[in-house]
Amino acid sequence: MRLTRDGRFERTDIWREGKWLDLWSVVHFISGISLGFGLALFQFDTIASIVIAFLLLVAYELWEAMVQIHETPQNRVMDVVVGMASFVPTFVLFAPRHGESSFIFAFGLILTLNIVLSALGWYESQKAAVLETHLRHELAEQKRKFKERRAKAKELRRLRKLQHKG
Repeated sequence: MRLTRDGRFERTDIWREGKWLDLWSVVHFISGISLGFGLALFQFDTIASIVIAFLLLVAYELWEAMVQIHETPQNRVMDVVVGMASFVPTFVLFAPRHGESSFIFAFGLILTLNIVLSALGWYESQKAAVLETHLRHELAEQKRKFKERRAKAKELRRLRKLQHKG
């Protein structure tokens, strides 16, 4: 975490939000694969599945905005694009061409990876939020102390000026 010149705190860890892509893009990519497997289980036709996947990915981005996860508009769009880019080949090419046991194994593996990465990212984001709160309080305390010292110094200068006159 660092303080920018304009007074904002900026995350420096690997889970920080990027302008276009970031480590969360990997999670969105794996989420698209998970959606591909999940929707293949329902055996909807391709167009319906694509529409459902798209709506789910957009709904997730809207949820992120509602809970005030700050991302650039480009990053939000890319999260949906990356999710769809992994969903389509998984749903159209991979899922229908594999037997039940390999399908279930692959789905379980991908879903587990998706959950683990999401949990790690969420944990790191929460840790960063706590650190930012701590740093904000520390900065506010330093500002308060600085103002007190400045006021005391100003008062001392005023008193010395009065002594020189007297």
